[in-house]
Amino acid sequence: MTSKKQLKARIRARMAKTGESYTAARRHLVGGPERPADGSWAFHGGREPGSAAIANVLANRGVAVGEPMVFLAGGGLGAGYILWEFKHDDSRHVTLGFRNQWQYHDRWMAKTLDRLGVPFTAHTTSGARGAAKLLAGELDAGRPCIVLPDRYRVGYWGFPASMDGYGGHPVVAYRRDETGVLVDDRGAAPIRVPHERMDAARARVSSYKNVTHVLEPAEIGPERLASAALEGLRDAAEHLGSPSDSFSLPAWRKWSRLLVDTRNAKAWPKVFADGRGLSGALLSLWEGAEPVGMDGGNLRDLFADGLAEAAGLLDLPLDGLAAEFRRIHGLWHGLAEAAFPQDVPEFARMRELTAAIRESLLSEGAPGEEGAELWALRAEVDRTPPVKDVEALFAELSGRLAEIHRAETEAIGTLRDLVS
Repeated sequence: MTSKKQLKARIRARMAKTGESYTAARRHLVGGPERPADGSWAFHGGREPGSAAIANVLANRGVAVGEPMVFLAGGGLGAGYILWEFKHDDSRHVTLGFRNQWQYHDRWMAKTLDRLGVPFTAHTTSGARGAAKLLAGELDAGRPCIVLPDRYRVGYWGFPASMDGYGGHPVVAYRRDETGVLVDDRGAAPIRVPHERMDAARARVSSYKNVTHVLEPAEIGPERLASAALEGLRDAAEHLGSPSDSFSLPAWRKWSRLLVDTRNAKAWPKVFADGRGLSGALLSLWEGAEPVGMDGGNLRDLFADGLAEAAGLLDLPLDGLAAEFRRIHGLWHGLAEAAFPQDVPEFARMRELTAAIRESLLSEGAPGEEGAELWALRAEVDRTPPVKDVEALFAELSGRLAEIHRAETEAIGTLRDLVS
C-alpha cells in the first residue's frame, strides 16, 4: 500500500470511529491544513454547506471572513426534527436541522449576505434551459455561483434512485468547460458534474426554482463584521427562544418524549414496533449529528468557534459560552454514538462506508464505489435490526436528548442576557 493509500485508509478509519469531518480527521493525522487549488480557485473546505459556500466565495475574492463568522452572521444555530416514513421502500429517515432557518435556503442566504454587506443577485426561474444559460453566462464571466442541486440527480453521493427528488444543499459552481461544471462542495478537489446532470439536479425540486446566488465584490471591515455578528447572535437568541416544537429548541424535548411515548402515532415504539426501518433511522441520526455527515453535523462546535472570534470584536464575555457549546457538541456526539455504536458489526461497516464515500469525494473529487454496498446493507439491516434491547435504547436516547434540551435552553438564555 502506498503512503497516499495508507493516509486515505487512516483518515477514513478515524472518520468512521470519531464521526469527525474529513478536514478534522486529516488535520489530526497530518497536522497542517491543506491549501489545494484548481487553477485560480482555492479550496478552503468547510462544515455547514451554506456558510461554507459563502465563506469560500469570499475567500476566493480576497475577503478574509471565515466560516464561523459567516455562520454566526446568519443566526448561527437552529433546531429541528422530522421522522419520515416512506412507503415506497418501507424505510424511515430522521431529518435534523442544526442551522438557523435550515429549512429556508433563500431566506437564510439573503439575511446572511445582507448582514455581511455583500451585494448579491438571486436568480430564479422555473425553466431548466434558462437556468443553464444563466449559469453558463455567469461562469464564463468568471463569477462563481452558489447553486442548489438535488443530491441524487447531481450524481456524486452514490444515492439510489429511491432518493430522487429529496432535495440537496448549496454548493459553489466556480468554473465550467466543454464537459461539465466544476463544483466546490467543501472538499480539497474539484467535483466535475456533466452539464446535463447539473441542469437536471438544479431543476429536480420545483420549489428551488433553479436558484442561483451570485455574490458581488465586497469589503467587510471590522465594524461591519461586528454588526453582523451581533445581529446574528440576537437572531439566534430570539429564534431558539421561540416556543415552536418543530423549528426551535422545544423540538428536542418533543423528540425526547416521542422516543418513549406509547400512544402517539409518531412515537418511536409505535413506528418501529416491528423493527423495520430502525437501522436506517439510527444511521440518519448518526449522519445528521456528526460532522462526517453531508450537512456538517450538529454545528455546536462551529458556533463555539464563532462565539470565540466574536468575543473580541464585540468586547463581550463570550468565551465561557463558547466552552459550553463545545460541551454541548460533545453531548450530541454521545447521543450519536449511543444510537449507532461501532461495536455493532453492521453499524460499524455502515460507518466505514459512509466515511469512505465522504473521504473519496472530498480528497479526490470523485465518488467512491461504496454507495451501492452501503444502501444494500442498510436495506438488509432495516429488515432485521441488530439492536437487542430496543426499549432500553430508546430510553437512553430520550434521556440524552432531555439533557441536551436543558443545556441548550440554559445556554441560549445566557446568550440572550449577553446580547439584549
